[in-house]
Amino acid sequence: MDERKYWLGFSLVPDIGPKRLARLLNAFGSLSNAWQADERALYESGLEERPTENLNRVRRQIDLDAQMARVEKAGARLMTLADDDYPPLLRQVPDAPTVLYVRGTITPPDELALAIVGTRKATNYGYQAAYRLAEQLARRGITVISGLAQGIDTAAHRGAIDGGGRTFAILGCGVDVAYPRENETLMRSVIECGAVISELPLGTPPDARNFPPRNRIISGLSLGVLVIEAPEKSGALITASTAAEQGREVFAVPGNIFNRASSGTNRLIQDGAKLVMKVEDILEELNIAHDRVQTRRSTEGIASSSSANSSSGLGKMNESEARLMEHLNADPTHIDDLVRLCGLPVAAIHSALTMLELKGLARNVGHMQYSRIR
Repeated sequence: MDERKYWLGFSLVPDIGPKRLARLLNAFGSLSNAWQADERALYESGLEERPTENLNRVRRQIDLDAQMARVEKAGARLMTLADDDYPPLLRQVPDAPTVLYVRGTITPPDELALAIVGTRKATNYGYQAAYRLAEQLARRGITVISGLAQGIDTAAHRGAIDGGGRTFAILGCGVDVAYPRENETLMRSVIECGAVISELPLGTPPDARNFPPRNRIISGLSLGVLVIEAPEKSGALITASTAAEQGREVFAVPGNIFNRASSGTNRLIQDGAKLVMKVEDILEELNIAHDRVQTRRSTEGIASSSSANSSSGLGKMNESEARLMEHLNADPTHIDDLVRLCGLPVAAIHSALTMLELKGLARNVGHMQYSRIR
């Protein structure tokens, strides 16, 4: 807990991100030592003048113990890059958030996740498509991720909840801020059925500048992104572009060619996004078979022994998982090498690695590297 508060402190310092934090950790051995270091020691560690000045200012202004107490009072918890339960898919993103504020729960099975995004001004067709696909994904054990906005986001969250599944809302404000206000009740339901997540400090109001960075978390937590109704130059298309850069799969539901709300999604399909007409189109592209995702709920409490894994039926592997196991050993292997060795799409590799981790057969050792457990 003591070290965690220093992660919170550094997350509030402008110009100090993951790379500079890593240098500080190497130089001082812990963030607590770095936080308490004098200016000369900071310069000697390689920290430049501007971030050093920012650190000095923040250290004078905030009480870390009070900040941690505030997080607890808000019913949230702080998750850091140093935590073992930090979401593995998000950890692989080059600019992964150093801290996440979480209200609700994040579990290992949530690595089987798909993001659904789209316009706030959804047509009835778009709303129904988002709701029904989210509901069907949830019934198959896939966590649905969106941004709690009106329109497509709202439909996706409600569909997942009504499908008896789990859902995450990634915010462009603090997790203690209900935005939009009309979705305050929905926000509480999301917390009960999953989690509300943000990298922004408590109390941060919604601001247009917060949403593009927020979108990288939506795609970073997901195996793929499904876009439903998005005009040209919309935030949903930014999320789709970020997903492609992260090696995630991009899906799109076709729309009315005469409706501006569908111009962006139809363009995505022209540019190579997977056209989606039914939920099986998504599962097949991600190589997630129906019988595999049905086992997901039984894995909620099995981060235990290999015997528990085999007794639950998780010891069976499909072709992609078996191919991965042929190339995994005790020495860590980078995911790019696994893609090359296995000859499978990046999204399929992510999906198979997730299932191998849940089965206790593989381990994410950090820096996008995996090793074989047994």
